[in-house]
Amino acid sequence: MNDQPQTFSVEQTVAMIKPNRTITGMSAILLPFLENGDVDWESFANHTQRTFNAGLTPAVNMDTGYGNLIDEATRVKVLSTTQSIAAGKTYLAGAFVADSEGAAFNFEAYQRQLEQIQQFGATPIVFQSFGLAHQSDDQILSNYQAIANEVDRFYAFELGKMFAPFGNIFSLSLFGELMKIRQCIGAKHSSLRRDLEWERLRQRDQQRPDFQVLTGNDLAIDMVMYGSDYLLGLSTFCPDLFAQRDALWERGDAGFYQLNDTLQYLGHFAFRHPTSAYKHNAAMFLNGRGWIRSDMCHPKSPQRPSSDYAVLFEIGRQLGLEMKQP
Repeated sequence: MNDQPQTFSVEQTVAMIKPNRTITGMSAILLPFLENGDVDWESFANHTQRTFNAGLTPAVNMDTGYGNLIDEATRVKVLSTTQSIAAGKTYLAGAFVADSEGAAFNFEAYQRQLEQIQQFGATPIVFQSFGLAHQSDDQILSNYQAIANEVDRFYAFELGKMFAPFGNIFSLSLFGELMKIRQCIGAKHSSLRRDLEWERLRQRDQQRPDFQVLTGNDLAIDMVMYGSDYLLGLSTFCPDLFAQRDALWERGDAGFYQLNDTLQYLGHFAFRHPTSAYKHNAAMFLNGRGWIRSDMCHPKSPQRPSSDYAVLFEIGRQLGLEMKQP
């Protein structure tokens, strides 16, 4: 299933733009921590409710929620807290299975994750692992078909190695085969490359128009112009402004561009190398907004220098937000 890379002209990409489209926004929820290292459950609940109120769909136990670092008890409490807040509304939860390079597909571990997520009323988004995503294309497809037999609906997830060593961006042929799985209703694409995402959008439009391509490109959040929806870590900084941006696009209001540009400035700053340290910037920014009680992140997650506060404050000011002085 090897593919030759496709190229796009300016004319082709302009033709892909879909004005006045209703954008589906999903936001990976930051799991906030207190100064003593405990999870700040009150701030987590408030932020999850705030995300629902903005009209975005929360996604919990994602990378932004330290899904690969938290223990089982924390994972379950995140699910139970979110289910209570959701009150029947749709939300997503990450199905993460830890393994090591060369491992076989651990179907039983995924099965347990999927069962747990569905118990709490969430739709699973299936994280890659070495065993799931580092096989032949035929074997990877077979693995996803086994997952599909366990659920009514789920999202796949392509993840670049800049985010995690177990990540794998699939061949376009394999992506097309995944779209044939009825229970797979969409896929988050996190290559940070426009051309690969454009390929998937073109294939989606030809093959299965109802399939959701969720951009995970925090460096190109305007991919929504071309037909992507989104599941971003960046949107956890300001779900209210992402909802405002999306509404501007639907109305055909050119104010979309100015707001999108400033949000993108925030994305380029927060998602610089090392990429995973964006979570500390998220904690800084949300604490600066007065939305969480501390700027602490998980102790095993990389941190940013305190000098970042001044830049985040300035970006917040440009966005028209009330920010605490750094």
